[in-house]
Amino acid sequence: MASDLKQDTAVERIKEAPGWYTANLSDAWNWQTPAGGTLMTVAMRAMVAELNDPSYKPISATTLFCSPVPSGPMEIRVEVLRRGNAAAQLRAALSSTRIPGPGLEVSATFARDRQGFDMIGAEPPNVPPPEQCPMFDEHGPHRLGRFPFLSNVEVRLAQGFPYWATDFLSKNPSVSRAENEPARFARWYKYHVPQLTEQGIIDPLAIPPIADTMPSAIANKLGPEGPPFHAPSLDLTIHFMEDARTDYLLVAAYARRARSGYATAEAEIWTSDGKLTAYATQTMILRTRK
Repeated sequence: MASDLKQDTAVERIKEAPGWYTANLSDAWNWQTPAGGTLMTVAMRAMVAELNDPSYKPISATTLFCSPVPSGPMEIRVEVLRRGNAAAQLRAALSSTRIPGPGLEVSATFARDRQGFDMIGAEPPNVPPPEQCPMFDEHGPHRLGRFPFLSNVEVRLAQGFPYWATDFLSKNPSVSRAENEPARFARWYKYHVPQLTEQGIIDPLAIPPIADTMPSAIANKLGPEGPPFHAPSLDLTIHFMEDARTDYLLVAAYARRARSGYATAEAEIWTSDGKLTAYATQTMILRTRK
């Protein structure tokens, strides 16, 4: 059964401690451990609660992942660095209440809408719309077992070659891998439990969990002959650009470089009606899977 991201990432203020919040994240958002993007969402929910002003919208946020944070009880300490008429900057530190030490830290800017010109210098990727893209189960024959995170989203392949998903390939014989695949991978995502605000737009804080899925672009380039790896995040930056009102969001990832045990990737997040709703970058550490 699918979980509700908004409910699972809810925070509660500790009244006697200013800027101090608690949360209790279930394991429904785990890959091996909770998705870094989901933990980022928890921290940003505490920021929103501390601002307590819906006229401020997230504009950008950067997360530094210091150590793994397990699911379960956690605390978030929020500091308002500046609150101006146009923008506010905040910092939040999230950690497990069961494991000592830092977990992650988020720095974010929230801002009010202002008058200004409108331009766009990017175009949507040339991929089929979600209804024309096949659904597939990303678990495949992994030795790691099934990932709870994927039970919460519908995933449709827009670009790339899911060589690990043997069942997908047998059901879609038209999909074939080029001799030299690009370091790109694109999926359409739809939350099984809709993540809508009262204004009918997709909650911007529903973007970090699906943006934090960029290692697949590296895997697509390496192909089935490449070394098995996993790629924990070192950092994740997201720029929130435009409201999204469509059920599906396209996460189009591109890995520019991998060397010396690290990799850098980026992703554009598009609505199904062609709006660029967010842009993300990520640095990850590459670890060989045994």
